[in-house]
Amino acid sequence: MSQAERQFHGVRITESQNHAGSRSSAKAACSNCSLHELCLSGGLDEVDLEAVDQIVAQRRRIPKGEALFGVGEPFRSLYAVRFGLFKTEGLMPDGREQVTGFQMAGDLLGLDGISSDRHFCKAVALEDSEVCVMPFTEMESLSRAVPALQHNLHRVMSREMVQDRNLLVLLGSAQAAERLAAFLLNLSQRQAQRGYSASEFILRMTRDEIGSYLGLTPETVSRTFTKLQKNGLIEVAQKHIRIPDLAALRTLIGC
Repeated sequence: MSQAERQFHGVRITESQNHAGSRSSAKAACSNCSLHELCLSGGLDEVDLEAVDQIVAQRRRIPKGEALFGVGEPFRSLYAVRFGLFKTEGLMPDGREQVTGFQMAGDLLGLDGISSDRHFCKAVALEDSEVCVMPFTEMESLSRAVPALQHNLHRVMSREMVQDRNLLVLLGSAQAAERLAAFLLNLSQRQAQRGYSASEFILRMTRDEIGSYLGLTPETVSRTFTKLQKNGLIEVAQKHIRIPDLAALRTLIGC
């Protein structure tokens, strides 16, 4: 065990596994998934869960560095992240790619394709990951018959819009330290929702990717990590992050 792992041994982390192939033969089952409350099946009764199980096509494994879908590809399905981590990237007017989000277990991918039937962003696995494939035409038909499922779809779409709005506000007004603090607090909250530690976790994304998402240069991201650590707000050991006082970090962004 490395020094960083000894220092942060209390973190509940599921280590990536090496998976061969891109598809799993196992049938995805929302009713047996510990994350279904975070996904579209949250709050459904047993009968409705069984109906969802019937249309969830399969599980698909995406090795680290490979794309689940790309810009301009036809939209056919939504994807629920079963484990792993993804980044989504969109194209800027000058052709550069910008990170638009990070999706972890329980999050949905593919919502960008609903309006135009084509994906306007790319989803790339940041570690070996697995998704449940949900054909959208069948999911849409079922949602009309199951109001709770339709409500969940609207809730997830609303959550995406709120996150986009909050990011725009953050990029428009916040300083680098506030942007990074807000990013870490968001990860902390999402970790806690999944039953993991809110104060200790591993960053799977690079400084470049964080900078792209927050509208900062990689050098500024590194300097800001150092500044937050010097001020006692975080502890950093390579990719391991510890937040000794969540309230103090919230104070930095006025929460």
